[in-house]
Amino acid sequence: MKASTLYFALCAAAPFADAAGQEGAGGSRTSQQISRAGSQASAAGPEDYFTGRVRVDPLFPATGEINASAAYVSFEPGARSAWHTHPAGQRLVVVSGIGLTQEWGKPVQQIRPGDVIVCPPGVKHWHGAAPDSAMTHLAVTGTVDGKNVQWMEKVSEEQYETGATPTPPTAPDNVTVSQTLSAKQQAIPVIAAAMATSNMPALNTALNQGLDAGLTVSEAKEILVQLYAYSGFPRSLNALGELMKVVEARKQRGVQDEPGREPAGPIPTGDALLAVGKANQTRIAGAPVQGPLFDFVPVINQYLQTHLFGDIFERDNLDWQSRELATVAALAVTPGVESQLRSHMAASLRVGLSAAQLRQVIQLLEEQGDAAAAKRAAQALDASQSS
Repeated sequence: MKASTLYFALCAAAPFADAAGQEGAGGSRTSQQISRAGSQASAAGPEDYFTGRVRVDPLFPATGEINASAAYVSFEPGARSAWHTHPAGQRLVVVSGIGLTQEWGKPVQQIRPGDVIVCPPGVKHWHGAAPDSAMTHLAVTGTVDGKNVQWMEKVSEEQYETGATPTPPTAPDNVTVSQTLSAKQQAIPVIAAAMATSNMPALNTALNQGLDAGLTVSEAKEILVQLYAYSGFPRSLNALGELMKVVEARKQRGVQDEPGREPAGPIPTGDALLAVGKANQTRIAGAPVQGPLFDFVPVINQYLQTHLFGDIFERDNLDWQSRELATVAALAVTPGVESQLRSHMAASLRVGLSAAQLRQVIQLLEEQGDAAAAKRAAQALDASQSS
């Protein structure tokens, strides 16, 4: 079986049509058919879409009777798929071994025999074996218009190794730590609030405090770049100019700030960018974004999906929690955008920030002297928790 025929999300329909005989998309059966174990040829997972050795054992293709295909997929230790999405979603059942899976923007999860993974349509993810254990899962994948996968970039060694190393459980007496913003995180909403209000003296102070707290220059740049989408290009450009002055002044004082890194992976383009943007938007919003406004002006949602949630949120030199901290603060200091502020308060909770951490953001806004912004943020958080 040629690698080019394996255009599937671990179990696509097309590659197995021939192996299944005459059970085509238009065929209809009136009696049961049994395909004996081993009667269908196995295939290797192609190098374009997998890292390491992977074997695919087809079970059945999508047909007019059932719009889904299935296969057993076996990963040798350390092997994994590339990042990808499914237009109709996917179901995985771990059969043997220990594996890993990750949804974009979320921690890597360990999976074991009997575990069932439900991957909704459009969610960017990967799955594979643990570094010291093979893993086999049953994969059932739906199909839309003859397509069941959108392949993306490969999982880097850094991304894989982060999840492959188990994190020790948090001790009971340290649970409160996760409810508190770090010094670095506390700097982000203060920077965002100053940028969104064009308060250059306050921004200068906040940037210095953020860099002192451990923000890299790259992270500081990324915060100010992202906020153009919420506060406008002029404010973003002015703020980036202020950051440039701050970094240069610190150099003159002998302060060597950590430069940080640029995004690790390439940003998709074309249909792949739209797919990943929709997936990111759905994850952050908690459901597919739709409504009368987007029916009236569909291009605005296209811009949101391809640019904001695609081009910007795919840049992995700033995590989603930091992005939401910046967004919430920028919206809080902007009167008249309360509905968007409520949405991003809820999004902050979805990406892993706690209500206690968001209460800290409110307190920081109040400490900066913006009682009105703190009040709007508090009302938005209350509303998002009660909905």
